[in-house]
Amino acid sequence: MARASGGPSQGGSARPAGPAGLTKRRRPAGASPARRRRRRGGNRAVALQPGKGKIDGKHYLPSTPETVLWGELPTARTRPVLTVESGLTVTVDTVSQEGILEDQGRDPETFLAQFGVAPAEVLEDAQAIAASGISHRFGVDGSQVVTGPIYVREAEPGDVLRVDVLSLHPRARYGLVASRHGVGLLAGEFPEGQAPDPDADARRYDGYRTTTTMCSVERRRGRLFGVMPLAEGRRARFPLSPFLGIMAVAGEALEPPRSDSVGPEGGALDCRDLGVGARLYLPVRVAGALFALGDPHYAQGDGKIAVSALEGPLRATVRLTVLKDEAARAAVGDLREPVGETEGHWVLLGVHADLAEATRRVTRSAIAFLTSLLGMSRAEALAYLSAVADISLGQVGNAQQVVCCRLRRADFSEPSTPKPRLPRPGFGRIGGAATSAGEAGGSPSIDAGFEVAVAVGPTPIPLDPPPYQRDPGEAGPREPGGRETAGPGDLDRAAAEVNQADPNDLGSTNDQGSPNDQGSPNDQGSPNDLDSPDRLGGRHGRDSLGDDEPVEMDSADGHADTDPLPGELASEEAAAVRRRETPGSRLAGVRGRARRAGPGRGARPARDGASPDGRGAEHDVTDDTGRPS
Repeated sequence: MARASGGPSQGGSARPAGPAGLTKRRRPAGASPARRRRRRGGNRAVALQPGKGKIDGKHYLPSTPETVLWGELPTARTRPVLTVESGLTVTVDTVSQEGILEDQGRDPETFLAQFGVAPAEVLEDAQAIAASGISHRFGVDGSQVVTGPIYVREAEPGDVLRVDVLSLHPRARYGLVASRHGVGLLAGEFPEGQAPDPDADARRYDGYRTTTTMCSVERRRGRLFGVMPLAEGRRARFPLSPFLGIMAVAGEALEPPRSDSVGPEGGALDCRDLGVGARLYLPVRVAGALFALGDPHYAQGDGKIAVSALEGPLRATVRLTVLKDEAARAAVGDLREPVGETEGHWVLLGVHADLAEATRRVTRSAIAFLTSLLGMSRAEALAYLSAVADISLGQVGNAQQVVCCRLRRADFSEPSTPKPRLPRPGFGRIGGAATSAGEAGGSPSIDAGFEVAVAVGPTPIPLDPPPYQRDPGEAGPREPGGRETAGPGDLDRAAAEVNQADPNDLGSTNDQGSPNDQGSPNDQGSPNDLDSPDRLGGRHGRDSLGDDEPVEMDSADGHADTDPLPGELASEEAAAVRRRETPGSRLAGVRGRARRAGPGRGARPARDGASPDGRGAEHDVTDDTGRPS
């Protein structure tokens, strides 16, 4: 038999016996006896033997000659080996066929010894199955060992069985890749060399001339890797992604199908997406579903090229749940064939002897899935598949070709609901009302033209009219300093000017705020400007105020900075407006134009009672009469 060299190294090597691949380090002579035993390899867990170690599931099912099917899948007449309630978990010790087949001598201990595997690392259940009297015809029956079936209570024809893959633990520190004559994508080219002998059997298994390559399994930083030996002492290291190659329920056929076949009830799916965290939906054909699993893989690419991937035994824990009626339709629509589901994708499968026809079948299945589950039209479904669907190979080179189609679930998720605007004291806005009298055709007035949108209330709170009213043409009163203040007529004219202005004109380029102005330097309505109609929080806020970000304080007195009204608006009425507005608000669109009308066009007037740089303290504030407050 031609075999790939490079199994686990033995005594005299710089690495310990077995395929762990971890270099030994010398310890001080005073190390404890337990450490010395571990250093010599004693008391070391070299394999996950049946029933040993942690068992995650509620039920446990070992692989024994009485609980497995070798080379076939279950039917309605297959006797179940375990009965469970719907929704419970089962842990199954699966066995790989590699190492126990006839072309490998049907003696795993002798066969694996050629690669340096110690007898303690050979699984006991694999030896028991190989040595049993289970009938298996090499080249006629399927090669996989299938454990089960499991009877699931409440499962009836027409239901859907959901299989959640909860955990997959490698049971051995090695895996095997086999290349056999007459099968695989490059059948007739590989294995290279002579053809098999016609009289080859388990006792003369060298005559099969099967090529077997062993890969060791090692853990690095919490991740599992396979290590393949290469020529000249080199190695190839690749990450492992374990999954179960076979998951199936019983069909209605009387004759059991081969274990390497795929049908509407599942089978040798060989879909690497069905790893830990994945779900598989299978249509129930018979009472109890009669679920079986096997063919454990350590790693496989998109498209199994040779007859096997990196095969290795796994301890698998699954949850079996029966979905009825609405629950089944909510999961897979009207589709009644295997459907995989991962965190990011739905996975559909197409099977046929011809690869092109398998691709057509998976496309039809995807269209049926999209139309029945997501409500798309057939034309829309085809357009979507052509635009973004990911079509890949699952299994090629065998009697049946398997094609996978992946659909991104995120493409059909509902838009995230915007967070509610949480109360945020200290933020508000004074702006023109959408239904002001000016827009309705009448003359604008301060009563109808202004309102305060306060963050702490569910609806805008209307601003009370100022207590002092006068004719629009009347001159404004003079403050104690002799400066004339703006009256309501000034406000009306400014508001009318704003309404007639270009919406893109958010301020003159000459409106240069002082360095202490906490808004945009040119006051151009940047996202930091409270004048933006989409914001309540100004430069502290966001489009959605549903965040818990702390509020920044802009002024030296510890309060959020409030831009002063222009000097022309610092009247008794404007003071009343300022008392009612919340900290951090600004008069939308008026500030720049009113400032240009006042004295000192390029300068910014100081806040009442504040220092010229705008950083007044609490005791510097004056009321509207000019007296200290």
